[in-house]
Amino acid sequence: MSGSPDSRVADEGRLDVEQISGTAEAEPRRGRPGDDGGGAVAAPGGPAAAPGGPAAGPADGPAEGVWRFPVPAAEASVPLTRHAVRDRLLAQGMAGVRYQELVDDLLLIVSELVSNAVTHAAELSPEVVTELSVRGGWVRVSVEDGDPYRPKALENDTARTGGRGLLLVKSVTLQAGGVCDVERTGEGGKVIWASLPVPPEPDR
Repeated sequence: MSGSPDSRVADEGRLDVEQISGTAEAEPRRGRPGDDGGGAVAAPGGPAAAPGGPAAGPADGPAEGVWRFPVPAAEASVPLTRHAVRDRLLAQGMAGVRYQELVDDLLLIVSELVSNAVTHAAELSPEVVTELSVRGGWVRVSVEDGDPYRPKALENDTARTGGRGLLLVKSVTLQAGGVCDVERTGEGGKVIWASLPVPPEPDR
């Protein structure tokens, strides 16, 4: 896995990205189950920290914002979403050695969550929505679908052979010092999210 630009993205097209908030062309944040404003992230100092505070500048860390990537529940949507999230992370200033591991982890998590939704929820959810939030020193990714089933893999149910991708998500998140969970949405579906801390600026 690599966070370096992938030449395939030019052949696979671009996603229409809905910017919810950010440092440019900001739009009012719409409340959704499990969003930053709802306190979904339990870790102190997570994305919900410092609401309304100034966006981080390039010298302080990545620029803040929230973006949504809606895609059809189809296999081709996995690489499309991955590339769209990668491009946005780099556009927010997460290029270079300092962010390499964080970007790699986030892209792995996005790939696994979207793949899981496409594989297991497509029958009840024709659309899968990925949300990326950069805020308060944390980066949060979530994937929402219309299937109400709560994956047991996040509870270490290793007997389920289809849950290994989610176990990997949980392992990567915890190793990075982050948190992850799954919640129900008001529409009867679910959203699975993972929040990872932005690495501090190295000592000079």
